[in-house]
Amino acid sequence: MKTKTLVPTFVLSAAAAVVPATSMAEITANAGYVSDYIFRGIFQEDSSAYAGIDYSGGAFYLGAWGADVGTGLETDLYFGFAGGENFTYKVGYTGYFYTDDFDDTYQEINLGIGYGIFALDVAIGEWDGFGTSQDYDFTSITISPEKGPYYKVGVWGGDFESNVLFPNPKTLTGSGDYFELGYTYSLEDPGVDLSVAFIYSPDLVVGNWDDGDTAGDSALVFGIKKNFSIGGE
Repeated sequence: MKTKTLVPTFVLSAAAAVVPATSMAEITANAGYVSDYIFRGIFQEDSSAYAGIDYSGGAFYLGAWGADVGTGLETDLYFGFAGGENFTYKVGYTGYFYTDDFDDTYQEINLGIGYGIFALDVAIGEWDGFGTSQDYDFTSITISPEKGPYYKVGVWGGDFESNVLFPNPKTLTGSGDYFELGYTYSLEDPGVDLSVAFIYSPDLVVGNWDDGDTAGDSALVFGIKKNFSIGGE
């Protein structure tokens, strides 16, 4: 998750998004591609391929997820407990690790509750900061009807409240707070998900940092993901 003078990472949170577990153990995997890598309203890379593997047994879940971030690889490791039907809960841990000095390590406690189509998620974390650690939190509310698009708003807090990334050249701020509207269409037989999402933030900076392109406060992101069932008990 790049911050401040770097750019935060998208951990698709395919990593952090956990489906309530069933009573049977199951191993699944996924691989996919997104046209823009944006995590919690922060631009990461103009395109990215990713893959992950997950284990769930009872309420316990465990997984790993990796993504191409242009100048290295992001690897997320996570575990915790999740469950429920109409009322759901999640308590877990996520660590974000990087190669080639793309960013420094993040470690989070992830808390979530949901009822019906509504979900509230809170991440409380610490960024190593290349020797100068910072504490942060991120809170999001998601509305996910059974049919139609989903809606999400997110807010940064703690040390990242106003310095989560480079100041936007138009707003001179960098909070990264954002709104997301998206839709996923699932093809069950081939196990393929097709997705599109509109993301807006007054502090979203979409473009190629290496080329000095820092224009834009919105993005339309397309994605495709293949799901695999490896085995179960």
